[in-house]
Amino acid sequence: MTSVAERLMQVRTNIQSACAACERSPDEVTLVAVSKRQPDDKLREAYAAGQRDFGENYVQEIERKQALLPADARWHLIGHVQTNKAKKAVQTHLVHTLDSERLGRSLGKAARSLGRTVTTLIEVNLAREKDKDGISPSALVDLVRASDAWEEVVVAGLMCIPPVGEGPHWFKELVALRDRLEMELGRPFPELSMGMTEDYMPAIEMGATLVRVGTGIFGPRE
Repeated sequence: MTSVAERLMQVRTNIQSACAACERSPDEVTLVAVSKRQPDDKLREAYAAGQRDFGENYVQEIERKQALLPADARWHLIGHVQTNKAKKAVQTHLVHTLDSERLGRSLGKAARSLGRTVTTLIEVNLAREKDKDGISPSALVDLVRASDAWEEVVVAGLMCIPPVGEGPHWFKELVALRDRLEMELGRPFPELSMGMTEDYMPAIEMGATLVRVGTGIFGPRE
């Protein structure tokens, strides 16, 4: 069976190839190892192989797993955030899933109480799937404008989880949406979190700055 370290090396090689194909530097792409529901020993193996960015769906899992790895591990919250978990959410490296003014206000209040800021991405439900979180594209500008009032919340870009097998189409849509947002508001939103195990290479070629790879690194979830 291929080890976590070997799979991680292959993913990094693939990222370099995708960057070369579109004349980007691999330094422009952050690999987030999605460790949800993975055994603790696999996280330790990934860390030992040089991985530092890890993604989890729940803040309570981040809290538990933080104790497993040294302090330089960076934790990304990639699942839906409940407002009552805001105080824990703002202590992560990056929240990928801001999707409402209510959540934004809660994150801002929590960050303010801790004397810090929180960096977020707005999750956009591009395909308008009823079983997925995220705002509709038409609501994006209003949410970003509302975020101006939350001094402790930094909106750095966008995130999407497309329907399975349709990634490249929706990646193109997210890039276009980001470009329109920058033009309308006159400021940059540099981060694009898009692409998972099955489609992170085309995502990179279309401009992803963060890719979320789980089974491609850790193997099937137990």
